[in-house]
Parts: sequence; C-alpha cells; structure tokens
Amino acid sequence: MMRYSKSAHTRFYHRFHVVWATKYRYKVLQGPMRERIREIIMQTCAEMGVHIVKGVLGRDHVHMFLSSPPKLSLSKVMQRIKGRSSRRIQMEFPELKKRYWGRRFWARGYFSTTSGNVTDDIITQYLELHSSK
Repeated sequence: MMRYSKSAHTRFYHRFHVVWATKYRYKVLQGPMRERIREIIMQTCAEMGVHIVKGVLGRDHVHMFLSSPPKLSLSKVMQRIKGRSSRRIQMEFPELKKRYWGRRFWARGYFSTTSGNVTDDIITQYLELHSSK
C-alpha cells in the first residue's frame, strides 16, 4: 500500500532509488568501516528528514531506496550524504590516505531513478478526464 508523507502544507510520495560507488571501485566497504559508513549515512539522512526505506551496502557501492521531502532536491541530498561520509570516513580511517590520495572516497556522480505506483498513462488519462469537463 502506498503511504503519503506530509509536511505542514504538503502531501507527497517521493521515492528514489540511488546507487553510487567507491572511487576506482575499491572493495573497501567491509568490517568496522562498513558499519561506520552505515551509521554516518543514517545520521545524515535523519538530520535532513530523509527516510531510508531500504539500504544495501555492497563491498564497493551503496544502493538506497529513499523517501525525500519535496523541499530537498535529490542532488542536495546526495551531495550531503557523499560529502559528509567521505570526509568523516577519511578522518576516522587514516589508512585510506594510501589509497585515496586525492581526498575523494566516492566516485564522481551517482545513478538515480524514481519510483511510484502512478504511471505516465494514468496521469495523462486523469488530465484528459478533467480537461473534458
């Protein structure tokens, strides 16, 4: 069942599937570092009001299914998650300096797609129904 989220003057259902990888696809997301990345991402999302529907950490990439309020653009959400986790993980695990000498932990960019139960056809039919009245 689809549950709408709400803020002061808005009801919404914004779901995003996002995927991003470690730089050079190094398989470093394991052990204590993996747990710490998970904590940092969860904390960052909570601060922004972003709900993690489901998240999976691979050894070299992250998959997340997010629900985000309309006031936040997905690019801002991703910028905050990747930026904060990269900075903190490199401060807390100095051994990464040997591998990531350029101060970037994550590869550039990310993949995203939206999700919802309403298809383009349903929206078009709805609009045609309302325009004929």
